[in-house]
Amino acid sequence: MNRRQFLQAGLALAAFPYVAPHVAHAQSASPRKRILLRSSWQTVNIGDIAHTPGMLRLLEQHLPDCQITLWPSSVENGVDEMLRRRFPKLQILAKDAAAKAEAFKTHDFLLHGSGPSIVGQASIVEWAEKTGKPYGIGGVTWTHSDAGLKVINGAKFAFFRDSVSLGVAKEHKSTCPILEFGPDATFACDLVNDAPAAAWLKEVGLEDGKFMCCIPKLRNSPYWEIKKGVAKDEKKHARNEAMKEHDIGPLRDAVTAVVTQTNMKVLLCPEDASQMKLNKEMIYDKLSDDVKKKVVWREQYWLTDFAQSVYTRSAGLFGNEQHSPIMCIGHGVPAIVCRYKEQTSKGFMWKDIGLSEWLFDHDLDEAHKGLTPAVLAIANDQPTARAKAAKAKAVADDRMKRMMDVLKDELGKL
Repeated sequence: MNRRQFLQAGLALAAFPYVAPHVAHAQSASPRKRILLRSSWQTVNIGDIAHTPGMLRLLEQHLPDCQITLWPSSVENGVDEMLRRRFPKLQILAKDAAAKAEAFKTHDFLLHGSGPSIVGQASIVEWAEKTGKPYGIGGVTWTHSDAGLKVINGAKFAFFRDSVSLGVAKEHKSTCPILEFGPDATFACDLVNDAPAAAWLKEVGLEDGKFMCCIPKLRNSPYWEIKKGVAKDEKKHARNEAMKEHDIGPLRDAVTAVVTQTNMKVLLCPEDASQMKLNKEMIYDKLSDDVKKKVVWREQYWLTDFAQSVYTRSAGLFGNEQHSPIMCIGHGVPAIVCRYKEQTSKGFMWKDIGLSEWLFDHDLDEAHKGLTPAVLAIANDQPTARAKAAKAKAVADDRMKRMMDVLKDELGKL
C-alpha cells in the first residue's frame, strides 16, 4: 500500500468507526412489541371459544414479530390445551395479581378481542388507569352506555362487528380517532381436529358434501342449565318457552324438506352446551320416522376444532346461531343465519358482508316465508352457493386485514 492509499483507508475508517457486532445488533433491532389480548370469555359456547383463536391467527399472520399474551376469562374444559396445540408459543396469563402486575409492566398494548359487547370493559379501565398505555377494540357488538362510550373514546381504534353498533357509536359522537366496521375475528379461526371428526362422521353415516348442519337456539341462552352457579331466570325461561316453536319450527320444516327433496342428510348439532337437548326435543323427536332415517342427532357437546372439521365437510349450515355460520363462511362453506332481537344486532353483519339473502329475522317472520327455499337452493346448487360464501369471506378478510394494519400502525408509534 502506498502513502496515498494508506491515507484514504484511514479516512474511511474515521468516517465509519468500528462497532462491535452485539452493539450493532442492539442499535439496529427495535424492541419486540408485546400485546396483551383480552379475550376468551367462556367455554360453554364454541363461538365464544372461537373469538380467541381467530384473533390469534390474525396476529400471527399480520404481526408475526409481536409477542402475544392471552388474558382470558376462562380457558377451562380443554380449551387451554386446544389453543396451545395450535399456538405453541402462546403465553396465557395466570390468574393472580402478581402475574397481572408484571404483564401490565412489560406489555405495550392491550387489544380487546371480539365479543358480544365490550366484555372486558373493566379490564380496559384497569389497564388505562394503572399503565397509561394505549389500547384498541377489535370486532365487538355494542349498545350505548356512558361508561362504554368513555372507554371507546379513550381507544386508539374501535372496530365494530356489525354496522348497527358502529352507527350507535357515531350517533353518540364518539371521539375515538378510528371507528370502523371490523368483523368478528371468528372468521379467521382455523382450528381443526380432522381425524376424530372424519371418524365420527363415518360412524354416523354422513358423507363429505352430502349433509347439511342445523342448529336451534332459544331466545335466551339457558345458562342456568349449563354453567355452575347461575340462577334460573324465570322471566327469560318463560320467554324461551313462549317463542321456541315459533323460532325452531321453521328449522324443522327445512330439515324435512332437505331430506325429502334432495339427496342430502341433516346433522342436528350444537353451538352451546344446551342445544343437544333442544335439538332432540324441538326437532328430532317431532320428525316422522322416514325423515329420522336421514337425520343424525349429535348427543354430545363438542369443541371448536372438532366442530370446524365437521362444518368444512358439510354442504352448508342453517339455524338460529351466529358463530357456527361465521366458522363456515370463514372456510367458504354456505351458511344461513336466523336472528331475533334477543341476539342483539350481531346478525346484521351478514348484510355487511353481502349475505342479505342468507339472513332471516324471526321477529318479522321472515324464516317462515323464506328459510326452506334458501336452504334448498344451497343444497341443490352448491357451486353458486359456495361462490357466494367465498365472496363474503373475501369481504371479511379485507376488513380484518384493515384492523391488523391499524394495530400495526399504532405499535409503530410506540
